[in-house]
Amino acid sequence: MTRNNRAAPERPTPPEKGPAIDPAIASPQATRDGQPISYSRAPAADLERWIGRLYVTIVDTPPDHRLECGLLSDFACIRIQLRGHWQASTADGIRQSERAAMLFGPQSRRMPISVTGSFISVGIFLRPGVCHALGGPDISAMVDRLDTFTALGLNEERWLDLCHPADRPEDWAKAMEHEMRSLIAERAVREPDPVSARFEAAAFIDPTVSVKRLAEEFGVEQRRLERIVRRDFGMAPKQVLRRARALDMASHLRGVADHDEAEAIALRYYDQSHLIREFGELFGMSPRQFVERPQPLMTLGLETRQARRLEMIRRLEPGEVKPWE
Repeated sequence: MTRNNRAAPERPTPPEKGPAIDPAIASPQATRDGQPISYSRAPAADLERWIGRLYVTIVDTPPDHRLECGLLSDFACIRIQLRGHWQASTADGIRQSERAAMLFGPQSRRMPISVTGSFISVGIFLRPGVCHALGGPDISAMVDRLDTFTALGLNEERWLDLCHPADRPEDWAKAMEHEMRSLIAERAVREPDPVSARFEAAAFIDPTVSVKRLAEEFGVEQRRLERIVRRDFGMAPKQVLRRARALDMASHLRGVADHDEAEAIALRYYDQSHLIREFGELFGMSPRQFVERPQPLMTLGLETRQARRLEMIRRLEPGEVKPWE
């Protein structure tokens, strides 16, 4: 439940012309204010326990254009990079790639990312607990890190060959779903934990809720809930909720949130200084700077996450036009 007894902080709001954009980049899909967004959708019904969202991002830029941005994702993600020269500042140092299939762990804070030239990224956001269910890497060891499919013992070329240039984004999404079904059939050793699914939903609904209260609602001991969340989200429950709160605020600032939720999102912070301090810790800049600087990669990720969130909490029906389109 949102804490409505607080006085609303003075909210940073986007400039009248909207959040800053990079005029050198173009995409087949964009928000009303011109920010590139992905083609994304919920998974097929049989994959709902395993996949949170599928996305296809296609962005065109001048050949030597270098885009400096970042990502902050709350879930592990399979990312198939088909075009562009990528560089990421991970917990293990600088990682570079061009054509590659990779598993990104969740991020505890903004991961600096740059890409040179036009790029295509196709991916699957995995639901919490899926890596554990597939006998994959320890997700806590993947926080702020990434690994190639080759390093993980997966057939990288098989995934890279899923996306034929002549096909539509929806064809690519269906091909990824087919490959995920094969991966589950080959490697699954258990089902994803339903407790993690409930915690994921709770973070979408109200990230100010206490861990103690959630444990009571779920009918589990608090220590057990904390162990499950650490295993399936890679960090402590309070960190997961704090990050979810900041991601919702970031989505609002970039104009990829439901405007009707703006006041409720702001009320999650005690005051303006609380917002600035916490936002700075996670994003490495103030809320105002976040609005005034182009954030194309970050906005792509926020928009995909927010679409999933709104569908999960029933503020948006699958396939319905999003508030920012």
